[in-house]
Amino acid sequence: MSRKAVISWSSGKDAAYALWEAQRGQELEIVGALTTLSAPEGRVSMHGVRDALLDQQLTALSLPCSKVPLPWPCSNEAYERAMGRALEELRRRGVCDVLFGDLFLEDIRHYREAYLASLGMRGVFPLWKRDTRELARQMIDDGIGATVVCVDPRKLDRAFAGRPYDHALLDDLPDTVDPCGENGEFHTAVTASPSFAAPISFTVGERYERDGFVYADLLVEPGAGAPPATSSAAPVRGDD
Repeated sequence: MSRKAVISWSSGKDAAYALWEAQRGQELEIVGALTTLSAPEGRVSMHGVRDALLDQQLTALSLPCSKVPLPWPCSNEAYERAMGRALEELRRRGVCDVLFGDLFLEDIRHYREAYLASLGMRGVFPLWKRDTRELARQMIDDGIGATVVCVDPRKLDRAFAGRPYDHALLDDLPDTVDPCGENGEFHTAVTASPSFAAPISFTVGERYERDGFVYADLLVEPGAGAPPATSSAAPVRGDD
């Protein structure tokens, strides 16, 4: 029997491509998604993606989701207590593995693996150590459609916020910026994927600054419907 897994769904390209790779491998049964929301704003943590767009992503994936509100501020101690509750609930439902889109940051992977192991679970990293220059272009060629929704202006020009994640953007990135944004230079929101039943229609709304980051607001038409949600009070950090 296949091991049951959930995808740590950040709403971004790396999570989407990690999910696609896992689905193609057919070694895991992907039974849901796990997403952290910033409770004060009602948006996906760090990415700033509206709940309405998140719902359309999940509908396109046909995956139920544990939406986990994250208070602000949230200490690491409080985060770990809450994370344990969320993961233990998934474990009771038969979930053994959590998929992540992490690429090469060793400390983050070690943290995830150690914490999951303490709960009798396993982290799975389908994209680990792949050359990000090649991976970025492969994602685009394989049908990942995404938009830059968050930029760290200390690392990348704020004008990149709201741009499509395409070959032209990759050509314009400075050499100091990882093509996948793995060092936190930018984050994306996915609106097309080989895992989606259909692409998501959207418009780029206002660009705004919050907590030192520049965001581009993606707007979608309401009413597409949301997948069944599995509730949890625990925050779980995602990846891009």
